[in-house]
Amino acid sequence: MPYGFRISPAWWPALAVLSPILVPLTLARWRSFVAGQKDVEMLNSRRMAEAEKLDLPGLKSMELTVVVEEEHDEGFVGEAGVSYLLRTDKGSLLMDIGFGEEQKAFAHNCERLGLTMKDVDAILVSHLHLDHMGGLKAQRARKLGLPAGFGAGEGKPCYVPDSCEAEGFVVHQVQKPMMLECGLATTGPLARMLFFFGQMEEQAVIAHIEGKGLVVLTGCGHPTIQVILAMARSLSDEPIYAVGGGLHFPITRSRGSKLGIEMQQIFGTGKPLWQSIGDDDLDQTIQTLNQAGPKRLLLSPHDSCDYAVSRLTNEVNAEVEVLRAGAKYDL
Repeated sequence: MPYGFRISPAWWPALAVLSPILVPLTLARWRSFVAGQKDVEMLNSRRMAEAEKLDLPGLKSMELTVVVEEEHDEGFVGEAGVSYLLRTDKGSLLMDIGFGEEQKAFAHNCERLGLTMKDVDAILVSHLHLDHMGGLKAQRARKLGLPAGFGAGEGKPCYVPDSCEAEGFVVHQVQKPMMLECGLATTGPLARMLFFFGQMEEQAVIAHIEGKGLVVLTGCGHPTIQVILAMARSLSDEPIYAVGGGLHFPITRSRGSKLGIEMQQIFGTGKPLWQSIGDDDLDQTIQTLNQAGPKRLLLSPHDSCDYAVSRLTNEVNAEVEVLRAGAKYDL
C-alpha cells in the first residue's frame, strides 16, 4: 500500500536548516517517551487489576445520535471530530463536543437535530484533545468549549478524565471506573504515551443492553482497543455486543491535514516521530476485535483513513457501519 509524505517536501528545506535544534530536542523527547511508555503500561495494568465489577443495569433501549463526525447525512456538516448523544431508557449523556465553538459543525448540527443542553442530563469528555473538547483554544486552556447557543450547564455533571474546567457544570475528574447518569458507566481513565504530548488519559463509555451484552464506545481509542476492551472485561462478565467510536488509524492520510502536514499521523499514534502507524498495527486491532466477537462495529471515520475503514469493514466479523453526523443508531 503506497503511503504519501507525512510532511510535505515544501517543508524539508526549513527542517534541514533547523535540524541542529530539532535533532537534540527530538532525541530528548525520545528518551522521555521510552521511559513514559513503561510507566503507562504499568499504570494501565494496575488500574485493571484494581478495577471492581460494576453493577451495570440491563438497559431496555439505547440510541446513539451522531452530532459530529467526518461523514454526514444531507443537511448536516461534517468535521474531523466527535460528538455523540447517547439516549437510554434511563436518560441521556452527551459524549464529546467535537470542535465546539471553534467550528460550525456542532452548533449547526445541534440546531438541525433540535438539540440543546436541556435535552442532556450530563456531559462526558473522552479526552482533552481539540476535536473532542471544543477546539484548540479549549485544549490549551483545558476548558470545555461549548457554543453559547447550546445552553448553560446549570450545574449538570461533566465527567472528564484529567484536570479540566467546564463553566456552569459540576466537574467530576474521573479517577476510576464508575457509574454515570442514565445507566451508563465509564472505564475510568486509561493512559497512552504520545511522542510530542507525553502521557494522556482517555475514558470510554460502557453500557449493558438487556439480552444483548456490552456496548463499548470510544472517543479516539488512543489507549488502543486492546486495552479498552480488557478494562471492559474487568468491569463486567457480559459478552461484548457492540464496539463503536474512534480507533485512530490514519494509515494513508490524516483527516483535516493542515499546510501539508498530516497532523493525525504525526501527533496521535503513540509512535515516535520516525515511525508510522501501519498495517501491522491494524492487523492486531482486527484480530482483537474478532476475538472479542462483537455483533456490531460502529466505526468513526474522524481519525481513520478510508483505507483503514475499508479493511475494518471487510475483515471484522461483525455488522459494520460507518458513523455519520445526523444519523441515529438503535443499539
